[in-house]
Amino acid sequence: MVFQFNLKNFLIFLTIFCLEVLIALFIKDKFIRPYFGDYLVIFLVYYFVLSFLNANKNKIALGVLVFAFIVEIIQYFQILSYFDLEKNKILRIVAGTTFSFEDLIIYTMAFLTIIFFNSYKKRNTF
Repeated sequence: MVFQFNLKNFLIFLTIFCLEVLIALFIKDKFIRPYFGDYLVIFLVYYFVLSFLNANKNKIALGVLVFAFIVEIIQYFQILSYFDLEKNKILRIVAGTTFSFEDLIIYTMAFLTIIFFNSYKKRNTF
């Protein structure tokens, strides 16, 4: 693992970030915002990490998935409330407010998509 800035991955991260902001601000439906937004957040964190680390991409993807699962566990056990931190806006944005088993499935689907594309790129690289 090497700390190394990657502009391409950072630009992908920024693009996904802008898309997530647009979804959060302007889409109030029952599919794109709750499901596609959660799907994209795995890519958001993945490309953010890839912007600064040159390491095994599948291991980074797995680390992002584990991070997302930990966030859901924090929601399930209402850890922020336990430590009287639920009023902290930044922590509420990062940790979210409600647990959803569906989120775990969506995060896993995003992870599997990343793994698929990583293996596809590896097979088609000369």
